[in-house]
Formats: sequence, structure tokens, C-alpha cells
Amino acid sequence: MSAVDSPVRHAPTACVLVIGDEILTGNFRDENTPWLVERCRQLGLDLRRIVVLPDQVEQIAAEVSACSARHDWVFTTGGVGPTHDDVTMEGIAAAFALPMERRDELVAVLREKMGDQANDEALRMADLPCGSELWWDGEVFFPQVVTRNVVIFPGVPALMRMKFDAVAHRFGGVPVDRLRLVTTRPEPLIADCLRRAQRRWPDVHIGSYPRYDARPWTVIVILESRGAQALADCHAWLVEQLSPHLVEG
Repeated sequence: MSAVDSPVRHAPTACVLVIGDEILTGNFRDENTPWLVERCRQLGLDLRRIVVLPDQVEQIAAEVSACSARHDWVFTTGGVGPTHDDVTMEGIAAAFALPMERRDELVAVLREKMGDQANDEALRMADLPCGSELWWDGEVFFPQVVTRNVVIFPGVPALMRMKFDAVAHRFGGVPVDRLRLVTTRPEPLIADCLRRAQRRWPDVHIGSYPRYDARPWTVIVILESRGAQALADCHAWLVEQLSPHLVEG
């Protein structure tokens, strides 16, 4: 079987919704998105969309509804605490026309862990969209909440990362292999070559990225695929075509 005809496994798709006025106003830098991008790549998930949203129920509901229908997984971060601007759960419930329900098992957890601090405001964290799943993976005192295909993470970076890693085995990705070339030929002079390679190996994603921070100027060409043979054949063909102008390859 030729490289062109070799089967390539398809991976689950994912979307990230970052929720919080503090990101849109610049009061805090978004640390979660770069980390999630890298983790999705490591897990073999195809990340298709990233959106930053304000703490508004209507906007959260609209984006969750649209993304849930178009992706295998939707990851949200932020807006799940006890304060007035924590409205992510309400937005997700509205996205699916679900009522909110207070989960007795979460009330018990909050009272056990928070003691006298488990006041009425704290217990809002036990209010979930009706029918939500609770994943107790890993060493967590509060479970991961999942509504349909929406996995609802906290916004605090350290906590989000810990909880994501605890449930990452559930997402079923297909790893991507990557190779790269670096050439001193400018993009206009390699564009036709890259176009021909893309037509010949459609299952290899080819991207070119100029760099002007040092002389000589270079172009980094990154090849990615879930088909190992197609990736190897495409890389070998490009090496042949772009020699002797390769700096790396």
C-alpha cells in the first residue's frame, strides 16, 4: 500500500472555552489556554476552537450549545466558584435547557472539607446542571463535573491542570507524529513545492513559518500526521526538493 493510500486514524475533536471577565479585561493573563493546547496535542486530540467568554449566562449558553454540537469534547475553564460572577454552571444548563439541581453528595463533601466556611454561598458549588456526571478520578476531594460532552474545569491554573490530568485518560486521543525542516529559501520560492506536497499527501498537515529574528532569514516547515509512512515519505520528498538550501532537515 502506498503512502497516499495508507489509512490514517481520526482523532476526537475538542474545543476550549475560557470563561472570565478577568481575562478579557487583562486583569489576569490566560495561563490555561497554552497549557491545554499542549496537552491536547500530547493526548492526540484535535483542538479545533478556542474562545474567551465573559461571565454572562447568555453568551456562555450560546457558545456551549454550538461547540457541543460540533466537537467530541468541550473543555471549559473558570466561573465555577461561590461568588456572584461564577455563572458557568448556569450557562451550561441553559445551553441544554436543563434545570439546575443541588447534589446532596457534593453538599456533604463541601461541609466535610470546609467546616464552618460551608455557608449558603459555598454550597452554590453543589448546584449543577441536572443529570451531570461526577468523575472521581485521581486524588481529588471534589469530583470533575461533566454535562453531556462538556467537561467543566476550574479556572485556577494549578487546580485546572491537576484535574485535567486526572481525567485525561478518558478522552481517547490518537497521537500525532511531527517532523520539521528549516530552509533559507523564502516562502514565495517554496510555496509551489509545499502546495504539490500537500496535494500528494493530503493526510500530512504542512505549515510554513518565516523567522526574521536572525540572519540568515529562515522558514520553518512543520509536518504533522497520524500516518507514519505518509509523514516519512512527504518529509523525504521535501528534503530532496529543498536541498541544498536546508539548514535543518
